[in-house]
Amino acid sequence: MNYREIFEKREQDTLSRYAVCSASSRGRARAEEESPTRTCFCRDRDRIIHCKAFRRLKHKTQVFLSPTGDHYRTRLTHTLEVSQISRTIARCLCLNEDLTEAIALGHDLGHTPFGHAGERVLNDICPFPFRHNEQSVRVCTLLEKDGSGLNLTAEVLDGILCHTGEKIADTLEGQIVRLADKIAYINHDIDDAVRAGLITENDLPPRAVQILGNGHSARINSMVMGTVQASTDKPAIMMQAQIKEGFDILHEYLFSYIYLGSKAKTEEGKAQGIIESIYGYYIKRPEQLPEEYLKIAHTEDVARAVCDYVSTMTDRFAVDLFSQLFIPKSWDIK
Repeated sequence: MNYREIFEKREQDTLSRYAVCSASSRGRARAEEESPTRTCFCRDRDRIIHCKAFRRLKHKTQVFLSPTGDHYRTRLTHTLEVSQISRTIARCLCLNEDLTEAIALGHDLGHTPFGHAGERVLNDICPFPFRHNEQSVRVCTLLEKDGSGLNLTAEVLDGILCHTGEKIADTLEGQIVRLADKIAYINHDIDDAVRAGLITENDLPPRAVQILGNGHSARINSMVMGTVQASTDKPAIMMQAQIKEGFDILHEYLFSYIYLGSKAKTEEGKAQGIIESIYGYYIKRPEQLPEEYLKIAHTEDVARAVCDYVSTMTDRFAVDLFSQLFIPKSWDIK
């Protein structure tokens, strides 16, 4: 028996009846020889961590565009916080931590530059709906590794697709990530908003503070415990009713005071203009696309290729490219 088989047996002996065991995975689109040291979900996690799209997350906006401080969240740090919260919940519920972690680490691989502002503008200008969860799956199945994709398991792809939107994941591990994503961003966006001076802890709705506690750690602990206690030995992931009440109050508060119309959002129009300009430039000049996207223009269509290219960009790459394409360069006459 090799190490992978030992780990697979350990899962079967110890995990909840509602967990997905690695040995029971629905598998990959392309069959592969199994690893002697890692389960299939461990391999998926490692492939995600080592892919280019994951590294680019460090320079993609979470909520605050181009912050001057070092401690504001990026799309990468958000992803790591989702992973940490997800694993804690999965461990308490005796679900598959490796599957949960792989989904969490991959859930935002397809996110655009400039956060949800970038997602909205691509959805507006592309001739097809653009959703970052669907794009994350496209990154994993096609765009990574020069067009061959990461060849992830069906369970990880399902969890990535269903971390947002109407469809609920087939696995409890995927359902955990869907909820942990919200737990993470609600709490770290409050933290960043306080750091930015947009609000103070005293501005938070009193009812939410009464339910969830005062402070970043207390709120996360309450939400995690409320999820674990409501979901133990259940076939679905849910949150205790009172904790859900506090959660919803904070969610509504953030949309009213941070996500819509706050000082943090004043530069979004410029960011959207950058994306529109770059998209329009390559729609008219697809022959100037990098080779890997030019192939997509030939096999699918130009709009799909341009959308893929723009969505992969980091904030700073998009700004630099915009400057190269549209800002005249200084020069001296000799």
